[in-house]
Amino acid sequence: MTALGPADAIAAASAHYLRGEPIDMSALAGELGVGRATLYRWVGSREQLLGTVLAEMTELTYRMAVREVGGGGPDRVLAVLDRFMRAVVDAVPLKAFTEREPRLFVRLATMQGPIEERAIALLTAELEDQIEAGLLSVPLPTRTLAQAMVRICDSFMYAHHLGGSRPEIETALEVIELLLRSCPAVGHGVGDQIGARWE
Repeated sequence: MTALGPADAIAAASAHYLRGEPIDMSALAGELGVGRATLYRWVGSREQLLGTVLAEMTELTYRMAVREVGGGGPDRVLAVLDRFMRAVVDAVPLKAFTEREPRLFVRLATMQGPIEERAIALLTAELEDQIEAGLLSVPLPTRTLAQAMVRICDSFMYAHHLGGSRPEIETALEVIELLLRSCPAVGHGVGDQIGARWE
């Protein structure tokens, strides 16, 4: 029998998350047939494990959004973010988690950590793909721009967890569009491509 390891613990925790179930470290250790000390050595604290699980879910949701979007340049970036944010807000497992532990979720989702790092890496790669294709020109390092965009998305996408009444996805897209106006596709102004999108 193949020895278990950290990947198995993360997979088991992810399965509980997707079923809308709480992640209990003692129960998870028992399920895996290891001691709590071993589980903590593999994945860190419960908060670290949850951050890892949510980072995995972030990537899964993002890659699904990317597959559903065609085109290129600023239009594509905006469309990917639109689909991604709406999928996150509508995700049933995430709703279950935020109902149980809203403060923990906000801390994990909006502070530096695995979720933000994964999102920044994915968006940086998308921006670089568009640059290499000659469809985007950016005046900032791609990671810096991606980080700014991720934080804008978080602030508005999770507005209902930060004192607002509802997610403000359209507002996030409008702000990001302003950022992208300084990143025109080669031979085309962003205004020509998406100027009327949010009017």
